[in-house]
Amino acid sequence: MPMISKSDVLPIMMLTKGSISLYINSEIKSNAYFCKVKTQNAMDRIKLHDKYFVPYIPNEKIMKAIDAVAAKINDDFKGCEDIPLIVCVLNGSIMFTGELMQRLTFTCELTSIRVSSYQGTRSTGQIKQIIGLQNDIHGRRAIIVEDIVDTGATIVDLQKRLLEAGASEVKICTMLLKEDIYKQDVKLDYVGIGIMNKFIVGFGLDYDQIGRNYKDIYILDENQKDEPLLL
Repeated sequence: MPMISKSDVLPIMMLTKGSISLYINSEIKSNAYFCKVKTQNAMDRIKLHDKYFVPYIPNEKIMKAIDAVAAKINDDFKGCEDIPLIVCVLNGSIMFTGELMQRLTFTCELTSIRVSSYQGTRSTGQIKQIIGLQNDIHGRRAIIVEDIVDTGATIVDLQKRLLEAGASEVKICTMLLKEDIYKQDVKLDYVGIGIMNKFIVGFGLDYDQIGRNYKDIYILDENQKDEPLLL
């Protein structure tokens, strides 16, 4: 590799949110070299158990999505004389349900059910009901409120349980949808944000029971080293 003189190098310092990038571009004779040096602010990353996560969806975007979902639900249930049942899926959808309930303008009742299909960062595919439905749902309309839908196995099972319990109609509401892997025939009536098929935490979602308390949503960092990646 030939020597690079100071006159051949044009440095450009670019300051971006949470990081500083230094670009060095040089060209000598017929050879061109491009080098990118990036240092990431360690405060952008969080560590949960043995995994590192980085910011993915800011709280502001989550709130706007909830506004849009609530507006659609209010439009569908405007002037209803019955009392629909809002079914919060514990524990992941607690934060989403809380924000959603504040925006609903019709009279409704809240209940909760707990199921699980995750262990670590992977879905087990096995639905396990821990807390069953306590409310009388016979002849009533219900809205299942989920934090995230991926394969759809949990939603299918929940809808089946509610219909078997006598619900007249069951609508599905999810904050997040992994569109690429959802293959169920069950219609999703209300979807907040479509996302890629990656493992995420924050705003109610967890990694082995921790990370739910973050107001933003984080995605699993491709770099799992202890220090920020230097390229």
